[in-house]
Amino acid sequence: MSQVRVYLTAAKADADPMFAAIEAALEEEGWPVAIAETGEDSGLFEVSVYVEADQAGAARAAIAGCLGADAATLDFGIEELGDIDWVARSLEGLTAVEAGRFMVHGSHQRGAVRAGTIGIEIEAGQAFGTGHHGTTSGCLIALDRLIARRKPAISLDLGAGSAVLAIAIAKLARMPVLATDIDPVATRVAAENARLNGVHALVRCETATGFGHRAFAEAGPFDLIVANILARPLMAMAPDIARHLAPGGDVVLSGILAEQRWKVLAAFRQVGLHHRRTIAREGWVTLHLR
Repeated sequence: MSQVRVYLTAAKADADPMFAAIEAALEEEGWPVAIAETGEDSGLFEVSVYVEADQAGAARAAIAGCLGADAATLDFGIEELGDIDWVARSLEGLTAVEAGRFMVHGSHQRGAVRAGTIGIEIEAGQAFGTGHHGTTSGCLIALDRLIARRKPAISLDLGAGSAVLAIAIAKLARMPVLATDIDPVATRVAAENARLNGVHALVRCETATGFGHRAFAEAGPFDLIVANILARPLMAMAPDIARHLAPGGDVVLSGILAEQRWKVLAAFRQVGLHHRRTIAREGWVTLHLR
């Protein structure tokens, strides 16, 4: 079936929180969400949701619902896309992102990686994590600071998506990383990205729901666990995360809205993990606990 792009146009100050709210609300639907400037230096951004043509009405209603508005009051645009690769389209023209010593870039931006910068090449793929979202860049900054002081012997990237964080750890620490995701497509993309970045010998990619997979017992306990998911599942997994963490280990958590910070910290404090640092970006926070 052909696909459509349902979008809203707004100034950056309004588009950024709109994108964050829509992406968080529609995660379980599995609909891709993207944000892009309408033209160079235009100051206007389009927040887009990519769906099958017969889902356009449901998408409009879902977007309106998460923005607390009536769909009839929002000026939606709809673009017919036909049978195309929505991932490649949504990531077209994205600029390289710098976070700490890392630069996340596409193949056309390899020449932009400067000396002293750690390049991570992520192509358009069916998995979350290009570095452009505040949660991903916050994790990269936290990992850069943390690994500079405490190099982990073994790490876990939980909910790895594109494996951008696992790749970052492997490149910086040059030590093994287990990257897991519940989606087999994401796992395949993660493995491809690890190979593209020359760290496939260090990054083990597995499809795993919860902590029952044998890979956790085989690789753990972990000196470092990073999980860029969402606040509610992070809180539910707090006991399992703590159980798989090596003594004195570090945890980096993201996918957390600023107002959810205290609830997440309370859940992890109950399992013996204590707050060390918070990084705030674009209305989201990244938490470092030990």
